[in-house]
Amino acid sequence: MKVACVGGGPAGLYLSILLKRQDPSHDVTVYERDPEGSTYGWGVTYWQGLLDRLRARDPESARAIEEHSVRWNQGVAHVRDRATRRPGDEGHGIGRHRLLEILAARARALGVRLEYEHEITADALPDADLVVAGDGVHSALRSGRADRFGAELRPGRNSYVWLGTTKVFDSFTFAFVETEHGWIWCYGYPFSTERSTCVIECAPETRSGLGLDEGSEADGLARLEKLFAHILDGHPLIGRAPAGGGTQWLTFRTLTNRAWYDDNLVLLGDAAHTTHYSIGAGTTLALEDAMALADALSQDVVLPQALARYERERRSALLSPQSAARYSAQWYENLTRYIHLPPDRMFALLGQRHSPLLPYVPPQLYYRLDRAAGQLEALRRLKRWLGPKIARSAHTRALSARK
Repeated sequence: MKVACVGGGPAGLYLSILLKRQDPSHDVTVYERDPEGSTYGWGVTYWQGLLDRLRARDPESARAIEEHSVRWNQGVAHVRDRATRRPGDEGHGIGRHRLLEILAARARALGVRLEYEHEITADALPDADLVVAGDGVHSALRSGRADRFGAELRPGRNSYVWLGTTKVFDSFTFAFVETEHGWIWCYGYPFSTERSTCVIECAPETRSGLGLDEGSEADGLARLEKLFAHILDGHPLIGRAPAGGGTQWLTFRTLTNRAWYDDNLVLLGDAAHTTHYSIGAGTTLALEDAMALADALSQDVVLPQALARYERERRSALLSPQSAARYSAQWYENLTRYIHLPPDRMFALLGQRHSPLLPYVPPQLYYRLDRAAGQLEALRRLKRWLGPKIARSAHTRALSARK
């Protein structure tokens, strides 16, 4: 099969790797409009489950990704002048640039052609059996068939900016700062031994009240460095605006599509769907799209059936993370409902922000119910663990009595 992947992000590159591993005779080309080595963003997060799936699909690229990742197993939340820590699942961070380097090198080694600085437009698609639109949330290929794909973008309320810093956090770090114009907060996590990602978010009125919507990027970064000095420890924030430009504040938009394929054109990754960055799943979901599409193509020789299988399976798999992302975004949009709790309780509810019940139950009551449920589950686990031991002990005593 001849396949053209439009967009050199993680999803398109990983799909090309999987297709070549399935059948080296596949003719696979990845087209990327930007120069090689240029990318947006800083680091991406993932969890052990993704790494296990990557190992099963292509051990070589999984090994390189793991070797160049950093890990953490705690979260810390700073609220005003107080901080609280909680253990958590092991998280992984890797620089986006490094991830793309690894995937591009692996794709080349398998015989994939990578065409950088090569823009593909909707009215001049490559001659291929399958064209994969992995060209992001603003997909030009999808927009060229807007009436067929039926894309819908729903904007969120808050503003955010994606920054880097030379401060290497030792855990996934939250910091909530109260200002005279409202609350502003950040999510920070390491992605190498030298740098971390720092996403800063606030309500639009807080952003304008603090003067963050005007002036140069340097001015904005200086204001933010003052606000978050207690977690940055003297390290700078790093932006990516052009010289003299302003800080690139954005509003997250959730993308859904009525259809994921049309004829031989199929959507992948952010071109097909987005989930709010606060659940840290964007790259994972894009790579899982690539896995599902590769599987579907290997199982169905008829292309429409394969693409229908891919769409059906991924729509179903996305229901849970999309719901979690929606409630997570709403938690932050309603931060004042939770922020005045004691920090340990606020942090506990931060971990429960994906719950559809949380917005409708008073926070203190939800915390107590959740804690009681956790204790009950702990008792159940203890009972399950003790049950066989008590039974064996009783059986041993009974045998001894007979003797």
